[in-house]
Amino acid sequence: MSAETADTLVTPERDGGFRYWRLRFRAWRGHRPFWAGLFTLVSGLPIGYFPYAHLHIGNLTLAMATTAGAGSLIIGVLLVTLGLTMWFHSIVRVFAGVAAILLALVSIPVSNLGGFFVGFLLALIGGALSVSWAPEKAKNRVAEDEAAPEFAGKAESGDTVVLGDGPLLPGPRPGADEDATRTHTDWFKGGRHSAG
Repeated sequence: MSAETADTLVTPERDGGFRYWRLRFRAWRGHRPFWAGLFTLVSGLPIGYFPYAHLHIGNLTLAMATTAGAGSLIIGVLLVTLGLTMWFHSIVRVFAGVAAILLALVSIPVSNLGGFFVGFLLALIGGALSVSWAPEKAKNRVAEDEAAPEFAGKAESGDTVVLGDGPLLPGPRPGADEDATRTHTDWFKGGRHSAG
């Protein structure tokens, strides 16, 4: 077997595995405030780290410890926890976003100007993104409400009207037999889920 044949045999399998995990990560990321959680999680690191850091510049040691070092550590740990909460319990995203913004503001006097404004700005951005994020169902419901008057009266009892990848409008909902025929790409895109 030549080297070219070995490459062609190995590459598609490896590419398929990478593509599978990339699509799974994209689907996981799409159903939660991913960037809000990431910004909030990363913001806790400089806020919690800088009060305990000792920078060595040549023979000079620069200690940035404050009297409220424990407070900055608590704020940093809480921000990391709120970032993970945004990822894994997105139903409390508004509470987590408001709490992240409040902790960012408290970190200015407590933790060396909010981790030299790096952690402060990251926490503000993450909190704002978390408060403003809406789940996909709510976005589809808004699109359905806006488009419903256009199709009012045009659909008969047995007809279905589909708006792009959104939910079905007047007519029967898809049954369990239709779910069995969906491909794996439909599951990654979110497909059409019936309310039951």
